[in-house]
Amino acid sequence: MQLITTTQALEEAVSALTRSDFVTVDTEFIRETTFWPELCLIQMASPDQTALVDALAPGLDLAPFFRLMADERIVKVFHAARQDIEIIFHLGNLIPAPVFDTQVAAMVCGFGDSISYDQLVQRVTGKHIDKSSRFTDWRHRPLSEKQLDYALADVTYLRDIYLHLKSALEREGRADWVKEEMAVLCARETYDMHPDDAWRRVKARVKKPIELAIVQSVAAWRERAARERNVPRGRILKDDTIAEIAQQQPRTSEALGRLRSIPKGWERSSQAAGLIEAIQAAIALPKEELPRLPKQPQSAEGSAAAADLLKVLLKLVTEEHGVAAKVVASSDDIEKIASEGEKANVPALHGWRRELFGQKALDLIDGKIALRFENRRIRVVPLD
Repeated sequence: MQLITTTQALEEAVSALTRSDFVTVDTEFIRETTFWPELCLIQMASPDQTALVDALAPGLDLAPFFRLMADERIVKVFHAARQDIEIIFHLGNLIPAPVFDTQVAAMVCGFGDSISYDQLVQRVTGKHIDKSSRFTDWRHRPLSEKQLDYALADVTYLRDIYLHLKSALEREGRADWVKEEMAVLCARETYDMHPDDAWRRVKARVKKPIELAIVQSVAAWRERAARERNVPRGRILKDDTIAEIAQQQPRTSEALGRLRSIPKGWERSSQAAGLIEAIQAAIALPKEELPRLPKQPQSAEGSAAAADLLKVLLKLVTEEHGVAAKVVASSDDIEKIASEGEKANVPALHGWRRELFGQKALDLIDGKIALRFENRRIRVVPLD
């Protein structure tokens, strides 16, 4: 398989691919040492065409590829699409549309929670993928034939999987279920997080508003620094260091240097000066401007037992309809429904999820239906 290394060759490949109503897409990238993923290879296939694009080729303009991603006449098929879409969004400033994620569709079609690509290939086509090239360094050139074969398999088998799942969804009347999921996956805000919201990713327990203010300020500083230097967030500052800073509240470089999680001498670096500014900015906030601590939900009496019953109901419903439980309701959904009932603002009480499970969950906690064990099976029975 010949690698595409010129803009003209990419233009010709895209022209051929656009003759189909769908294109399967995958990317190979490296992100261990950078903030933004480094795109190395793009794989695409239509029913009668394939293309491998060397994204690192000197002078290659990816504009034809981005034009294909934006062409709403053609379905873009991915497996576990989030990271691929993140790369396309960062480099092309666009979200592919329309998108079909075979991992999500597989959950709706009863293939279990978050099934891997190679498992799905085996179950749908009976083929086995050689995974020995999975952890290769995709930046290294030239790529071997074995690497190229592995990369191409990520989109060629995907054609059969897409057609199989599309047919199953249409047969079961579940195509709209997947469309709802794609709306969230393709929302611009999913990939365009503002640095001021970066604190939501930080794993740090805070007990006081001032501690939360410091976490928010320091996390925003770290996010901007990591993006500017294109390094992973942890290379700038680890989460446990942010937590310690929030508790100890160092105002000077000397105080910063006394923290256990700060490497010796780092407090005298140019980076440390920006960190101190972020800490001081949070500490200087007037009391009335400090953020409020998120309220911990108070579970209603008996809600823990109700949640256990709802989990049984979820298992019964999803097994009956051949849907992965994970895509119907999360543990958080279950706990909120058990505690808040109809007032719970969770996905399980909206759209197709409510029709499938949510309404039954409300009926169970309202005493309108019951779970009964008979003939070695648990059944749902209506109550008068």
